[in-house]
Amino acid sequence: MKTEQLMPFLISPDSTVVEAMQRIDRNARGILFVADEHQKLLGVVTDGDIRRWLIRTGELKAPISGLMNTSPKKICRKEHARAHDYMVQCSITALPVVTAKGVISDILFRDEHVEPRKQPKGLLKEVPVVIMAGGKGTRLYPFTKILPKPLIPIGDIPIMERIIEKFCEFGATDFYATVNYKKNMIRSYFSELSADYTLKYVEEDKPLGTAGSLQLIDDTFTVPFIVTNCDILIHADYEDIYRYHKESGNELTIVTALKNILVPYGVIHSSENGAVQSMEEKPKLSYFVNTGMYILNPELKNEVPKDTFFHMTDLTDKLLAENRRVGMYPISEDSFLDMGEFEEMRRMEEKLNLKSE
Repeated sequence: MKTEQLMPFLISPDSTVVEAMQRIDRNARGILFVADEHQKLLGVVTDGDIRRWLIRTGELKAPISGLMNTSPKKICRKEHARAHDYMVQCSITALPVVTAKGVISDILFRDEHVEPRKQPKGLLKEVPVVIMAGGKGTRLYPFTKILPKPLIPIGDIPIMERIIEKFCEFGATDFYATVNYKKNMIRSYFSELSADYTLKYVEEDKPLGTAGSLQLIDDTFTVPFIVTNCDILIHADYEDIYRYHKESGNELTIVTALKNILVPYGVIHSSENGAVQSMEEKPKLSYFVNTGMYILNPELKNEVPKDTFFHMTDLTDKLLAENRRVGMYPISEDSFLDMGEFEEMRRMEEKLNLKSE
């Protein structure tokens, strides 16, 4: 690789966790090699390392040196021929080639056309997935004057169908859709599909919020179940999310995404009596936002009040007030696609490479 080709995969040890997440988003390989100013290899960090760090500490501005693996796998130039076998042996997908002084001269990747991708194990089989599809989608008016939000196409496939397809990739077969606005159109569309999953409808006579309709589901859930909004797509390992929830001891897990907000002005930091302490030009603020995807323990369905407008955020507040375990599963900014507004809908199409469809 030329130096400019290496740069997307290299990061300095004093870079922050936020910066590492952004760079991993851009290189789309899920890995970064930590190097000094001379490109000498110091460590490696993966998206999994970052996720575990955030779950443990929540610190976005910590230096990446605090969580990197300081003993990365590597080979020297003369071992280039055995690189592929070495990656298979070590179960890794990227391998730096270093000089005698430890400087990164190349990065090799396992050939995706030769090495099959890791296939989901079907962990979500028999896991109920509830899709909140009853809203009016007022932010997408006037589209939603004609179509209900779940049927607005992304490319040539309605968003709700794309959501279901994504869950099916991980073995899910049991779906529930809470419906209200233009519910007959939703029923009609999905009744004409030939599908290898079941879709049951939960009809609201009145809007009940993003959690209130859970009380209308007659079936008894015996395993943690998933609730998702009907206007989002999450690009992540759903099996890992579900496994994390079960192993964490959380009663409720919220899938969160990094959100970076650029303040388009110079910010003034002041003290008493209007004294200026410092100036910061166009700072970037970083937060984790609620994506609208949740994993709930089965008993929580019975804690939603009946016939009451009740949001998932209300349920979260209730659990927190009672000092019960609520956790988050963080994903990167680029892994969260929201079609709630026109601009975001266009971004979703671009991300899915659907602009030409």
